[in-house]
Amino acid sequence: MSHLRLGTRRSLLATTQSQWVADLLRAQGHTVELVEIVTEGDTNRAALRDLGGTGVFASALREALRSGDVDFAVHSYKDLPTADEPGLVIGAVPRREDPRDVVVARDGLTLAELPSGAVVGTGSPRRLAQVAGLGLGLTFRDIRGNVDTRIGYVRDGDLDAVILARAGLSRLGRVDEATEVLDPIQMLPAPAQGALAVECRADDAATREVLATIDDADA
Repeated sequence: MSHLRLGTRRSLLATTQSQWVADLLRAQGHTVELVEIVTEGDTNRAALRDLGGTGVFASALREALRSGDVDFAVHSYKDLPTADEPGLVIGAVPRREDPRDVVVARDGLTLAELPSGAVVGTGSPRRLAQVAGLGLGLTFRDIRGNVDTRIGYVRDGDLDAVILARAGLSRLGRVDEATEVLDPIQMLPAPAQGALAVECRADDAATREVLATIDDADA
C-alpha cells in the first residue's frame, strides 16, 4: 500500500471533497495525507473574469504537483481550463454529484417568485447571463467567497438570493437550504459541474495506477 500526499485548497468545500477522495483510497489500505495549498483564487477577491477565469484555482495546486510537494491534487473539474496541462494528467474522475445549479433565496422563494428588482448574487458570468436572459427583471451583484459566505448574504438581508452549484451544497450536507433546483432548460450547468478531477504527474506510474481504482467510467 502507498503513502500519498493529496494537494487541496483550504476552503471547507475543497477539503470536504478532498477528504471524500482520500477516504476512497484509505478504504483500499492506502495512507493519504491532506496538504492544504492557497491559490490565487482564494486570496484575490477580484471578479473571476478579471483574474483570467477559473484556472486561478488550479495553478498553485499544479505547481505543487510539479515540484513534488504533493502526489496528486483534487479539483472541482469545472475549475480546470479545458486545455491539457503539460506533464500532468487526470488520473481519475470519481462518481459525479448532481450537476445542476440551485437558488438559495429569502423566504423560500424561487427565481420566478422574486419581485422585480430583487438582487441576486453570483460570481459566474455564465449564471448571470442565463438568469438575465429569463427576463425576470432581476438585478445582479458580483460576489465571491465560500458557500457559507454566499448564503450569509441572503441570511443577513444583503441579497435576495444567490445561485450555487447543488453539488457543493450536497457534499457539505446543506442541500436542504436550496429553495429551488434549476432545470438545465433554465440554467445549463458548467461543463463537468458536479465532477471532481483527480490530477497527478503523467510520469508517476505508481500513483496513476492507484488513482485508476477510483475512476468512474460513467462520470
